[in-house]
Amino acid sequence: MRVLILSCNTGEGHNSCSAAIQECFEKRGVHCEVADALRFISRGASRLFSGAHVAMYRHVPGLFRHGYRFLEQHPGVFQQRTPVHRFLTVGTRRLSRFIVEGGFNVVICSHVLSALILTDALRSEPLPVRTAFVATDYTCSPSMDESALDTYFIPDAALADEFRVGAIRPEQLVASGIPVRSTFYHCEDRQTAAAAFGIPEGHRHMMMMCGSMGCGPMEKLTRLLSKRLAPDQHLSVLCGTNRRLYRRLTRRYAGKENIHIHNFVEDISLLMDSVDLYLTKPGGLSTTEAAVKCLPMVMVDAVAGCEEHNRRYFLNTGLGVTADSPEALADLCAELMADPARTDALRRAGEAHRPQVAVECICACLMQACGEQDKSA
Repeated sequence: MRVLILSCNTGEGHNSCSAAIQECFEKRGVHCEVADALRFISRGASRLFSGAHVAMYRHVPGLFRHGYRFLEQHPGVFQQRTPVHRFLTVGTRRLSRFIVEGGFNVVICSHVLSALILTDALRSEPLPVRTAFVATDYTCSPSMDESALDTYFIPDAALADEFRVGAIRPEQLVASGIPVRSTFYHCEDRQTAAAAFGIPEGHRHMMMMCGSMGCGPMEKLTRLLSKRLAPDQHLSVLCGTNRRLYRRLTRRYAGKENIHIHNFVEDISLLMDSVDLYLTKPGGLSTTEAAVKCLPMVMVDAVAGCEEHNRRYFLNTGLGVTADSPEALADLCAELMADPARTDALRRAGEAHRPQVAVECICACLMQACGEQDKSA
């Protein structure tokens, strides 16, 4: 059995999802590779999509919000023979050759664009492969109805009706959850984790992260929170790839002992184990990682689009709270940090809804469909 995962270079969530699935397959002795589906169009196309995605998230989130809403209201944009569809499918022959020459018999898509590219490849040239899509948000992406794959792994059975679009049949849907790496299912003792990041014993700790791109009102929220937190309450800010934000915050809070500025943290799972409250934009992967850790979440409406649906899902299930402005968010965080009973109640709600190990479900399902024996047993 040889597995190919087609990700897309648009944010780190899809790549993290792909890495989690790859890790699970390889533990079972199955060869698994990850490829950027957009590079089958061209390297330039991949860089263009990636750069545009980062620019919109950081600088013009309103454009992403309106663009996503437009696609929801105009699903025909991705139909066959439209300009967008013709552009996306320029590389389908290259993809078909790559699949055949690599001897892959399972192809998994972790992004709707890769699902559309693979669907076109299958229409152009039937391939002897088992195909699947793995959702990375708590909603069905616009244009999913244009895809035609074998299996669709979705975040929650409660969302099944939303994913029944186009020719997708109920029996093709598998409620697996969203895949995250196995390290997130291991929880370190809180005090041990806190000590690893310089947080004194008995002090409260909040973490803020708005995706790998460091988008949203992070600078303003840091300024507001720095005025509201008590000396024994700490804030760790993760700027990700946003180097400009990291430099500004590092300079500004150099003398503030309870404000910790990071670009990347290698062991994000361990950092999560040290925190009492998680302030985040509701990305599909970041919220799922936090849900696995049962972390109390305060959600920032940074870019909306699919994340608006993610936020609604976690608010409805009682796993997170939110507010309408940076000032209100800062007030809410300060209140929660001063009230352990409230954060404990959110944590207990998380324990009641802790996601299953999605990668185990996905790998087992596909291996069974291919008649492959699990070599990890």
